[in-house]
Amino acid sequence: MADPSSYRPKPGQIPESPGVYKFRDEHGRVIYVGKAKSLRQRLSSYFQDLANLHPRTRTMVTTAAAVEWTVVSTEVEALQLEYSWIKEFDPRFNVKYRDDKSYPSLAVTLNEEFPRVQVMRGAKKKGVRYFGPYAHAWAIRETVDLMLRVFPVRTCSAGVFKRSAQIGRPCLLGYIGKCSAPCVGRVSAEEHRELADEFCDFMAGRTGTYIRRLEQQMQQAAEEMEYEKAARLRDDIGALKRAMEKNAVVLADATDADLIAVAEDELEAAVQIFHVRGGRVRGQRGWVTDKVEAVDTADLVEHALQQLYGEERGDAVPKEVLVPAVPDPAEPVTQWLSERRGSRVDLRIPQRGDKKDLMATVQRNAQQALALHKTKRASDLTTRSRALEEIAEALGLDSAPLRIECFDISHLQGDDVVASMVVFEDGLARKSEYRRFQIKSFAGQDDVRSMHEVVGRRFRRYLQEKQKSGEWEEAPGEPAQAAPGEAPPGEETSGPLDDDGRPKRFAYPPQLVVVDGGQPQVAAAKRALDELGVDDVAVCGLAKRLEEVWLPDEDDPVVLPRSSEGLYLLQRVRDEAHRFAITYQRSKRAKALKAGPLDAVPGLGDSRKQALLKHFGSVKRLRAATVEQICEVPGVGRKTAETVAAALTGAAPAAPAVNTATGEIIEDEAASSAPSANRGTRS
Repeated sequence: MADPSSYRPKPGQIPESPGVYKFRDEHGRVIYVGKAKSLRQRLSSYFQDLANLHPRTRTMVTTAAAVEWTVVSTEVEALQLEYSWIKEFDPRFNVKYRDDKSYPSLAVTLNEEFPRVQVMRGAKKKGVRYFGPYAHAWAIRETVDLMLRVFPVRTCSAGVFKRSAQIGRPCLLGYIGKCSAPCVGRVSAEEHRELADEFCDFMAGRTGTYIRRLEQQMQQAAEEMEYEKAARLRDDIGALKRAMEKNAVVLADATDADLIAVAEDELEAAVQIFHVRGGRVRGQRGWVTDKVEAVDTADLVEHALQQLYGEERGDAVPKEVLVPAVPDPAEPVTQWLSERRGSRVDLRIPQRGDKKDLMATVQRNAQQALALHKTKRASDLTTRSRALEEIAEALGLDSAPLRIECFDISHLQGDDVVASMVVFEDGLARKSEYRRFQIKSFAGQDDVRSMHEVVGRRFRRYLQEKQKSGEWEEAPGEPAQAAPGEAPPGEETSGPLDDDGRPKRFAYPPQLVVVDGGQPQVAAAKRALDELGVDDVAVCGLAKRLEEVWLPDEDDPVVLPRSSEGLYLLQRVRDEAHRFAITYQRSKRAKALKAGPLDAVPGLGDSRKQALLKHFGSVKRLRAATVEQICEVPGVGRKTAETVAAALTGAAPAAPAVNTATGEIIEDEAASSAPSANRGTRS
C-alpha cells in the first residue's frame, strides 16, 4: 500500500486549467483516468486525510504510485480525451460498462454497389446504415420478410449474388418477387439503390408517405379495374402495417429520443436504453458495471453517454436524450453530443406526460436487469472467491493469488518446440496478457529444460522492466542482467509496450506460477526463479495423470478433493495454457508445411517469388536457370539473382510428386509445380 504523500505534486505545480489526469500504479499501469474543470482543485481533493476519502477512492490512491495530467483548452476537449484514454488504457478503477449480450441490428450496406439488407452484430462499419438494436435476430428477419414485398432489396450474400450473375438465373427470392434481382439485370444499380434508400426511410420512421402513396395507387388500380394489381397493393399495405405494429407507438409522431435509466446499489449498476425513432421504440439495449470508483447517478449517466455515443456521428445521435440525472456541469456534455450529431441535442430529465411514463418503464427494465445480473453473478463471484481461497490454503500462501500465470510446453516429436504463458486475474482469463515463446536455446525434446528457459526468460524481463523504471537496483558489484532491449529471439507478444501507459510485456508479477507437469517441471521453474533472486512468487505444478498439485522440494503432492473449486480453477488455467500452446505449435507446423525452397532465400518477398515462378513456370526450371536468365525477371537485380541461384543450388532437388488418390508418380513438369502439401517430401 503506497502513501499518497509520496507522489503528491508540489504546491503550485498543478495548473488551474481544465484537463485530464491519470493515476499510475508502481508498475506504470494507468489505473484511473478522470477529467476536471480545474485540475488543481480536483487533484487536491485526492491528497487529503485518507479517513475522509470514500473507501473506493482511498483504495485507488493507495494503489497508485504516480499522477500526471494533460491540460486542454475546454471542458469538451477534456470529455473527449477522457473517453479516448479510458478506451485505450482500460483503467481498473474506472467504471466500464459491459454489454449483457451482443444485440443484433438490421443493417443496410450502402457502401456496396448493390446494397444488401442483413442482420449484423458487433462493431459498426463505415458506410453501413443500422437500425435497432433488436432483442432477437428472428424479430429482424420477420420485419424484413414483411417489407421485402414492398421494397425488394437484395438480401443474399456476395457468393450467392456472384453465382446468380454467372448462371443468369436469380435465386428463389427473385422468382417469388421478394428481390428485384439486380444480379441478372432486372433493375439497374441506380434503381436498386433507390429501393434501398426507400427501405431506409421507412425504417427511420418516415412511414406515412409510403402508406399514403400505396393507398392512392391501390384506389387508382381499382378505378381502372386492375383488380389483381389493387389486391397486390392491398397486401403490400397490410404487410407494412404489420411491420409497423411490431414497434409500439410510445411518443408523439416524429419524436426521436433515447431514454436512459439507471438502477444501482452499493456495488453494481445497470443501465437500460430505449431508442425511440418516429415515436416508436426501435431498439433496446442494456449494460451493467461494477462501481469500482465513487460515482453517483449523474456520473453513471455521463459514462453511459460516452459509451453510447463515443463512436457515433450524425443521425445515430438523437435530437433528444432523456436521463434520470443530468451530469454536472451539463453544458460540456450537451455541446459534445451536439458536435457529434451536427445539430442541437437536448439533454434533460422528463418531468410530465408520455415521456415521464416511458422513462418509468425504462427504469423498471433497468431494475429487472440488475436483479437478473446479480442472480447470475452471485454464484460465479462466490465460486471464484472460494476457489482462490482454497488454492491459497492448499499451497500455504499468505493471501489469495489474484494473478496466476501458467506455462505449458508443446511440440511434435521434438520439432517446433514452443511454450505458452496464460494469465488469470481474479479467477478470469486476461487474454490481452497471454504470451508465446519459441524454444531456441537447444534442439530436441526436453520439457524440463524448456520450462526452465521459459520461466527464466519471463522473469528476467520482469526484472529488466523494474530496473528501467528504477524500482530495482543492482547490488554493488553485482553483474547486470544479460538482456537485450528487445524481446529474446522467438518471443512474441500480443500487446504493445508500456511507454504510453499500456501494460508492458512482462512488467506485472504474479502471485502464483503454475506449470503443466509434475515434480521435474516444478523444480525447473523454481530453479529459474532462484537463479534470478525472485523469492516472492509461489510455484506449483498440476500433473495430468492424477491431477495432483506438486510443490517445490516436496516429495508428496497436495491432493485436492475432486469437487474442490480450487482444483477446478487450476485445471481451467492449465487447460487454457495447453490450448494456447498447441494452437501456436500447430500454426507453426502448418506454416512450415507450406514452405518451399524460395522461402529460405533472404530478402525475397512474396511479389518477387510470384514473379520468378510465373516467369519460369516451376522451381525445377528456375533451379536450372543461369544468373543472367534470372536477371531477366522484372524487379530482380543481379545480386538477388545470385542469391536465388546459390540458394537453389544448395537445396536438395524435389522428390517426385505423388497422386495421393492413385499412387501414380507425377512426372517432371507437373511435379515441379505441384503444391508442396501433395509431395512425398519437400525440397
